[in-house]
Amino acid sequence: MKPSRPLLLDQIPEEWDLGDGPDYRRKQVTEWIFQKRANSIAEMSNLPAMLRQHLEATYDFTALKLTKLQGSADTTRKLLWELRTGDYIESVLIPASPDLFGERSDRFTLCVSTQVGCAYGCKFCASGLEGWKRNLTAGEIVAQILETERTIKTRINNLVFMGMGEPLANYKNLMQALHLINASWGVGIGARHITISTSGLAPQIRELADQPMQIRLALSLHGATDEVREQIMPVNRKYPLAELLDSCAHYQEKKRKMMTLEYILIEGVNDSLEQAALLAKHARRLHAKVNLIPYNTVEGLSWRRPSDPVIDQFADVVNAGHVTATVRREKGHDIDAACGQLRLKQLKADTVKV
Repeated sequence: MKPSRPLLLDQIPEEWDLGDGPDYRRKQVTEWIFQKRANSIAEMSNLPAMLRQHLEATYDFTALKLTKLQGSADTTRKLLWELRTGDYIESVLIPASPDLFGERSDRFTLCVSTQVGCAYGCKFCASGLEGWKRNLTAGEIVAQILETERTIKTRINNLVFMGMGEPLANYKNLMQALHLINASWGVGIGARHITISTSGLAPQIRELADQPMQIRLALSLHGATDEVREQIMPVNRKYPLAELLDSCAHYQEKKRKMMTLEYILIEGVNDSLEQAALLAKHARRLHAKVNLIPYNTVEGLSWRRPSDPVIDQFADVVNAGHVTATVRREKGHDIDAACGQLRLKQLKADTVKV
């Protein structure tokens, strides 16, 4: 199903077709969308009726609608969105996470999707179990923030591109979305409160390093040697560790900001003390901190999380290597909060209905 009209948010204000409307109307429309958080073009009461009619005939204002909201016992909430094309994506709202990726305690962190499905096949993740379907548009990315704020009736102040999909594989649309998100006239989230998490696309990491926004970078490492990482991250065959770590060193040199190495601990796969020591070595080189994440069980996958003593011992070795390592006892374990799980359940339910 292909929508008949483009999304208004797929364009920056300078590109909007206002018909015969004067140019100052762009500022009014921008204020309605981003400052007043309008639900529709019809709400834009200081616009002439003819301009509102033109905008409604030219653009689609609604990018997605909330299909399901699951609230966790720890107050993490997962949102399942249906797009205009009938596809499903997910966002996860994580409240009050002290220094999750930023420099301070974050009131609300939103984990945002950038693709429908994923083509990278990380072995621990549900996002790619149904394969990759398409990239999200800039408007569909931004709409996750605006619609989440409408749902919870408060502002998001920290953003993580760590939902469904590989953000850097949708680089062009991601950059346009970031322009709308970061702008003072737009969503208004500062670059230092935005983190992009990548599975390791080395060329795009270098490209991201050379653009001016001070966005934070998180690398899904999950293995400290090529042999171990390739079991978990197929992308490592294309961009092995030497090339990947060089690209991250370039990013760190350009940005001068501490990056994060994400490391999901999987029993018997990457939880040895040898891996811990090598992980500390990589983190020292990149001046990175380490987030250790015990594996979050995914239906249909055979991985298991290590025992707490193994997790703690692994963390002790990393910390002993003069690296800051935090064990993140993930929020939302009771609401399918791992990437792609809720979407996968919805797709199966839809198949049963048919």
